[in-house]
Amino acid sequence: MSFQGNSRTEPDRRGFHTAVIYGLGAIMGLAMSLPAAVYLLFPPKSKKEDQWVEAADLSKLETGVAEEVVFRRNRVDGWKVSSEKTSAWVVKKSDTEVVAFAPQCTHLGCAYRFDERKKQFNCPCHTSNFDLDGKVIDGPAPRPLDRYLVKIEGNKLLLGQVEKKEA
Repeated sequence: MSFQGNSRTEPDRRGFHTAVIYGLGAIMGLAMSLPAAVYLLFPPKSKKEDQWVEAADLSKLETGVAEEVVFRRNRVDGWKVSSEKTSAWVVKKSDTEVVAFAPQCTHLGCAYRFDERKKQFNCPCHTSNFDLDGKVIDGPAPRPLDRYLVKIEGNKLLLGQVEKKEA
């Protein structure tokens, strides 16, 4: 009997275990790279259209008086859509004209309030004051109050995106 070395054609135990380890490694690598591939190849849908939100009933608002209106708005962050509660200061000038201000002061973003007696908006943090049109009366605020885009449909007040007002 002559010995010619290991000439078996079937896999040996060591080769089988090596193949299984490489196969499991390939499966795990594929499983970990799929989310990254989906993220890179299929970006989240971008929100191009304007989103209008019903904020108030115009028949319940008093003319010439600033009222804080609280409403819900959907916010899209990547793939996540969340509903958040926000507010606006609304001044009804007439049945066809309404102004809605964002609730942050343009100085440092503090929340301001409406002083009914003086008929002006006051920021208590740094003493900025704004008139009913959102213009700066005095204080360190560098520009007028930011406004929401406004649309009126029947008795419904619809608010869009916030527009930054320049000085």
